[in-house]
Amino acid sequence: MMQRFFRRLIALVEWWAVVLLILMVAVVCLGVFFRYYLNASLVWYDEFASYLLVWLTFYGAVVASYRRRHIGFEVVLNKFRPETRRIFDFISELFVLGFQIVLFYYGWQLVEKMGVDTAISLPWVKMGWVYSVLPITGGLMLLISLMRLFDIAFAKEGGRGDEAAWSGSSSE
Repeated sequence: MMQRFFRRLIALVEWWAVVLLILMVAVVCLGVFFRYYLNASLVWYDEFASYLLVWLTFYGAVVASYRRRHIGFEVVLNKFRPETRRIFDFISELFVLGFQIVLFYYGWQLVEKMGVDTAISLPWVKMGWVYSVLPITGGLMLLISLMRLFDIAFAKEGGRGDEAAWSGSSSE
């Protein structure tokens, strides 16, 4: 039940990333059109596109984390016995969890401290909205790591996302 809920949540996050990508492409095309065809540069498009890129990166990282598509050392780990591999998997996931706790906590702090400030070229955009991506994605990846640690500790095969870590090869 929880696994199915989380799969649907990750699918929703993936669709949100697609929407962000489409918006980013549209904003950049609009900026190029105004600058080169109308000779009237939009002052806000590059800042807004940058925020969209940051959001796209962080929400894409959630999906990559769930699917275990971040770069890993599978070539090295596969040389170990399964018991040893589980220990290394557990330790590495603890480090990942530590980073996600930092991302969540300090992202939350940043949202609280900078929440009322506004963007330079978009005065109606609160920086709290922009920075909210940090605790949201940090929290989602924290949950993914906790579930993965649970799976490793109780020796479930496959893990969350049902895919091995990405080896970094472009042929995958």
